Amino acid sequence: MSDDILGKLKQAILDYDPDAATDWARKSVEAGIKPTDTLAAMTDAIREIGEGFSSGELFLPDLVGAADAMTAAVPVVEAEIQRTGATAVTTGTVVIGTVFGDIHTIGKTMVATLLQAEGFTVHDSGINVTAEQFVEDVRTHKPDILAMSALMTMTAPEQRKVVETLKEQGLRDSVKIMVGGGAITQEFADSIGADGYDPTAPGAAKLARTLVGK
Repeated sequence: MSDDILGKLKQAILDYDPDAATDWARKSVEAGIKPTDTLAAMTDAIREIGEGFSSGELFLPDLVGAADAMTAAVPVVEAEIQRTGATAVTTGTVVIGTVFGDIHTIGKTMVATLLQAEGFTVHDSGINVTAEQFVEDVRTHKPDILAMSALMTMTAPEQRKVVETLKEQGLRDSVKIMVGGGAITQEFADSIGADGYDPTAPGAAKLARTLVGK
């Protein structure tokens, strides 16, 4: 029975169906399936989508659709993990967001989804995120990596501001910083003291594994 439920949960994500994904996640809880197993099934689905996207067989709408379905179901599983005290196996933890003044979300969503496919726990800070909010999220979630996106030249300096604010708060050495977005280059990333940069979403996900040594 558990295999059937998890199979249908995975299929709901592959079908880009948030309502079905949430429903099957709830049924997995009701059936007493370990929440870590449920999360693993969801991650398998995202990994399958991510591999298809990386190979060119799937496209951006597929990635976004799968991300929406998984995002809808994750809170159900996370609540059960907290209730039972289960420990999820994870590659690492990432806080991700688009910097202040920038409301672009697609690139961030792509990277976040592919990070989940790589087994990371992802906390999405959203768009138009201030330096202070990034710092607060780093303090709260204690991530291995902080990933920031900036698609406009005028907002790129916000990444520098975040790095400097982390230094002021004594948190810079506690987290690896990864930057990207249309306005960012390797030269800029080096100039602000970032730990890594990649111009593509698949590359960013692989870079994250490198940064945590996995």
